[in-house]
Amino acid sequence: MKKVYVLLLVLALSGLLAMAKDVNVTGDWTFTITTPQGERTNDITFVQEGEKLKVTMKSPRGEVTGEGTVKGSDIEWSITRDTPRGQFTMTYKGKIQDENTITGEVEMGNFGKASWKATRKTS
Repeated sequence: MKKVYVLLLVLALSGLLAMAKDVNVTGDWTFTITTPQGERTNDITFVQEGEKLKVTMKSPRGEVTGEGTVKGSDIEWSITRDTPRGQFTMTYKGKIQDENTITGEVEMGNFGKASWKATRKTS
């Protein structure tokens, strides 16, 4: 009898998860990264089509674009910057907390990792 209850519970939870609305991150966001040198805030734009993600990050150094994915509440993208020492790739991974907040961590090659947060801009 316990097996039947466990099976019903699993089915019920599966149904709830299937009904959960996927968040589309398309839009303009405020992006804050926290590094040992302090916080930096810039603008970021996401364009999501299904699981595909296009990203445009704007900073005083200019604009850089990247691509990635959104799978459930997981978001990931990479950007490559050209520097005097060659190309430098940063990989951002995070969790969509709700329709207006994303948090995560960025891998910065030999420079380690840093945490970040994105907040959707409101009109």
